[in-house]
Formats: sequence, C-alpha cells, structure tokens
Amino acid sequence: PRRAPVVVLDQPRNLGNAGAVIRLAAGFGATGVVTTGTLDPWHPTVVRGGAGLHFATVVERLEVAGLPPGPLFALDPEGEDIRGLELPDDALLAFGSERSGLTPELRARADRLVALPMRPQVSSYNLATSVAMTLYHWSAGGGAPRVP
Repeated sequence: PRRAPVVVLDQPRNLGNAGAVIRLAAGFGATGVVTTGTLDPWHPTVVRGGAGLHFATVVERLEVAGLPPGPLFALDPEGEDIRGLELPDDALLAFGSERSGLTPELRARADRLVALPMRPQVSSYNLATSVAMTLYHWSAGGGAPRVP
C-alpha cells in the first residue's frame, strides 16, 4: 500500500489552482496528483503555479476508471464531517471543481463522501484551500513526515 494519499482533481478548470495543489501535495508528501478531464497538468501555467514542484511528486492525467487502487474519499458538502474521520495513508482524496463539484462518474466511484467544516453562509472554498485543509487533516493524524 501507499504511504501517503493521492490527490485527485476531478475535471479542474483553473490552471493556477491546479499548480497550487501540486505545490501543496509536494509539501505535505502526498504520493502525487492526478487530474481527470481536459486540463493538462503539465501546462506551463500549471507548472509555474506549482513553483517547479512537479518534479517533487508524481503528476499525471487519468480517466476515473484508471485511478489507482485505494479507498476514495470524495469531498462534497453533503458528506460526513471530516473531523470525525481518519484518512488512511493509501487514500485517494478527490476534489471537484469549485463551480461544478464532483462529476457523477467520480461520485459513484467514491467509497465515502467527506465534508469540510464551513459556515452556512459560505458556498464553497477555493480548490487549493480545500486540498490544504484535507492534507493537513491527514497529516495531523500522523501520516505526514515530521518537520525536522
């Protein structure tokens, strides 16, 4: 099994956000970042947003059917509160786009729907913010390498 989660961006649209997520994944020690859909995770704008950290983690584009094995935790406002869950090291952590959320295909593949705490007057978080909060939750459970 993997020793750190894979971040899955389900049909992301914003190149800068995708780059920021790659930077976060590298910083937290995630196994890698997978995108579904048409966004090229190696587009120059994504690489710039990732601050060159594409080379510090695995980055690829796959179809939902081709995702690596492991329990898939999909972030969704209708999911269960993440604060009551432990995210396993071999998890796939899936995030939909800010505008559309998860695709029906990825949502159907999810083992669990998970929600981040958010006040009712807030409709959504920025994609990179959601990834950061989720990876922090995983790392606080002891999964990430300790800061030297």
